[in-house]
Amino acid sequence: MRIVEASKGRYGYRRVTMVLKNKGFNINHKRVLRIMREEFLLCTKFKTRSRKYSSYNGQIGKVADNVVNREFKADKPNQLWLTDVTEFRINGQENKLYLSPILNLYSSEIISYTLSYHPTIELTNTMLDKALHKLKNKNNLIIHSDQGFHYQHDSWTKKLEKMNIRQIMSRKGNCLDNSPMENFF
Repeated sequence: MRIVEASKGRYGYRRVTMVLKNKGFNINHKRVLRIMREEFLLCTKFKTRSRKYSSYNGQIGKVADNVVNREFKADKPNQLWLTDVTEFRINGQENKLYLSPILNLYSSEIISYTLSYHPTIELTNTMLDKALHKLKNKNNLIIHSDQGFHYQHDSWTKKLEKMNIRQIMSRKGNCLDNSPMENFF
């Protein structure tokens, strides 16, 4: 117990075992783990690792050019839309929520969004359908996204081509290329 207190609760059972062995005690790590569990002394500070959601699964379809080059400017409404998918952990549960919004760069307004328990293609396509349904004039519209599988999929690219909407993408693994959308999250 003194070892755990001295470490301010930062030592797990492996480090406690190592400290005990350095002090001359011949003890098995499984016994230390069992005792620490029984006494509620296990380290919880570093238990959950936060990993960011990544929708990149390699090149599975069309990858569009990055025409914006971090110059995020729109002179009129519905000129440049940004989109991405992000993951939220639900506190106390193992479930995760996935949010897929479209941001109008001119007004910083969310045009549409969808929520789902799974990051599917339906998540992004439904969001796009909702946004396009609200839009009357689709001339000169550009949609900027990352290179996630949602945006490389045929259903996404063909829908944009059919509506005469230009698709552009960030470079692979570069969140700064979609920074206004990342800042929204």
